Amino acid sequence: MASFLPRTPFRVFSALSKAAPWTQTPFSTSLSQPLLRRFLATIPQEQPRLRLGSTAPNFQALTTHGEIDFHDWIGDSWAILFSHPADFTPVCTTELGAFARMKDEFAKRGVKMIGLSANDLGSHDEWIKDINEISNTSVQFPIIADADRTVAFLYDMIDQQELDNLAEKGIAFTIRSVFIIDPAKKIRLTMSYPASTGRNSAEVLRVIDSLQTGDRKGIATPINWQVGEDVIVPPSVSTEDAKKKFGEVRELKPYLRYTKY
Repeated sequence: MASFLPRTPFRVFSALSKAAPWTQTPFSTSLSQPLLRRFLATIPQEQPRLRLGSTAPNFQALTTHGEIDFHDWIGDSWAILFSHPADFTPVCTTELGAFARMKDEFAKRGVKMIGLSANDLGSHDEWIKDINEISNTSVQFPIIADADRTVAFLYDMIDQQELDNLAEKGIAFTIRSVFIIDPAKKIRLTMSYPASTGRNSAEVLRVIDSLQTGDRKGIATPINWQVGEDVIVPPSVSTEDAKKKFGEVRELKPYLRYTKY
C-alpha cells in the first residue's frame, strides 16, 4: 500500500452525488456496502503535486518480485515507472513485451524498469507467461499489483471520465502513464496516453539518453535528437564560454547554437 494517499479533486464527490440517488448524507446506503468500502479504501486524501523536478511520491507495494519500498528499490539508479489498465489486455501485452526486449539497453544506461497493472499478483504471474510467449522475451522487471488503485491514485494515473463514473463502476480505470525518475528521486519526465494508444518504447529510451546527456554535458537536445547527433548550447552559456567548453560552435542565430556531442 502507498505510504500516503493523494487528494481526490472535489469534483469527484460532486460527480458521484449527481450519478447516484443518494440522500442528504454524501455516502449513503444507496451504494452497496462492499462497493462503498472498496471505493473509500482507494479514495486519496492528499494529492502530491507531480511536477517535473518534484520528488516522486514514495510507496510500499507488492510486486511480482516481492514487497518493495519504491525509493529503496530505485536506489542510486534511474527508474521508469509505467502503468497499464489491466492484465490480459491486447495493447498492454504488446507494451510489456517491447519493454522486456529492451532490458539490456536500459540496463546499459543504469535504468531500472517497473510496471504497474490494476490486478493482483496471481493474475500478473499468469499474464507474464502470455507476454513471454507472444513477444518471445522474458519479463524480468517487477510489476506492481495495484488492484485497489492505491498507486494509480497516488501518481494520478486515472482518466477523468473514470472518476466521473465511479458511482456506476465502483473503481476507476488506470491509464497509460510513464514517469522517468532520476537517482535523486526527482521526476524528470511524465507522459500520459489514453488506454487505446500504445506507447513508443524507443522514445522512452531516447528521452533517457537526452536527459542523461544533458546532465553530463550541460547541453540541450533538439527535436528528434539521437545519440551522436549535434546538441544545442543552452542560452545561459555565452558563445565565447561555449567555445572554451565545447570547442566548435555553429551559430545559426544568437539564441540557436549547435556543437558536437
